[in-house]
Amino acid sequence: MTDTLVIVFVKNIKLGTVKTRLAKTIGDFGAFEVYTELVKITENATEALDIDKRIYFSNTIVDSQWEHDFKTVQEGADLGERMSIAFKDGFEAGYKKIVLIGSDLPDIDASHILNGLKALDQNEVVFGPAEDGGYYLVGMSQLETSIFTNKPWSQPHLLTETLQELHNNQISVGILDTLNDIDTYEDLIASDFYKSNLKLQEKIQQLND
Repeated sequence: MTDTLVIVFVKNIKLGTVKTRLAKTIGDFGAFEVYTELVKITENATEALDIDKRIYFSNTIVDSQWEHDFKTVQEGADLGERMSIAFKDGFEAGYKKIVLIGSDLPDIDASHILNGLKALDQNEVVFGPAEDGGYYLVGMSQLETSIFTNKPWSQPHLLTETLQELHNNQISVGILDTLNDIDTYEDLIASDFYKSNLKLQEKIQQLND
């Protein structure tokens, strides 16, 4: 066991349930293909790390993904509660520094995760901002449940509001590079991930012909 932990939140890749905003433009099958690729990128980014990992699936454990890591299912009524429980479990298991990432980031790599853990040497909390006003990474060196309580999930002022509350409570915060997640068609076609993936472009084109 290491004293640091990486938590990954991943949705089960099921047709009609992933990337629903994107699906409105490119259809359920297209969204399914995009999310499948994004999860592969996330798995590759975390596999390179010699750090304990816990993979939290949305519904059911998938044995073929993250084959050698601890896997479980998310618990809680909303995203905030689910993340709070995952962090609580990690700290209770004895980890000293924990970062949590999602699985819809085309540009995530091991360095972003390592930078998050490194920031916790100097700060109690760390965030990786997303371009939509939320965050793709959150980390802590001790449990701060207020981060996850009564927050405007999926709203453009989520991170701003969270940072203001932490500032008011005099909790030190580190900020990482901003990345863009893929939520909409505009996000997708603007991304290097899509522009450089000709197979994915062809699949989506075929599905929408």
